[in-house]
Amino acid sequence: MSGAPFLLRPAGTAENGAIPANLPESLLLAKRAPSHARGVPESLTDIADITAPGVSFGLSGPSVKLDPEHLPVRGDLAHIRLAGQVFVPHYVVPMPHVVKAGGADLRRAGRADGEVAGRLAEGTPFNLLDTAGGWAWGQVGEDGLVGYVPADALTAA
Repeated sequence: MSGAPFLLRPAGTAENGAIPANLPESLLLAKRAPSHARGVPESLTDIADITAPGVSFGLSGPSVKLDPEHLPVRGDLAHIRLAGQVFVPHYVVPMPHVVKAGGADLRRAGRADGEVAGRLAEGTPFNLLDTAGGWAWGQVGEDGLVGYVPADALTAA
């Protein structure tokens, strides 16, 4: 074995690469009918057709200007209720929290010197969507301001 190359072959194939006759048909990809995304014309499922010069896609309507102060969406994640409206890598189900005694400043950035967007009183509902570096990002209630508060200023509701 020393000095001999290590060769990988698909599971179920013989050493000569032949597919055994007793392999279940469901595993034979070459015999499967092509699958297409629902609602996408069959002519657009081939990457060569999609990227070919002269092929274009139409917009479904005018762009909607998002209100960053009241819509919980960032470049990396958004509230789950915005799925289908905005495109981000992750959608998050909010975790209900309330502001602890003493209240907290809601900031536009997750840092102590971030601009203060408002002051949250004790007991104010806060839908937590993300925590990092000691800061919690989310939305006040269901449709209030979006911003950052110190994570230790919140408690689970």
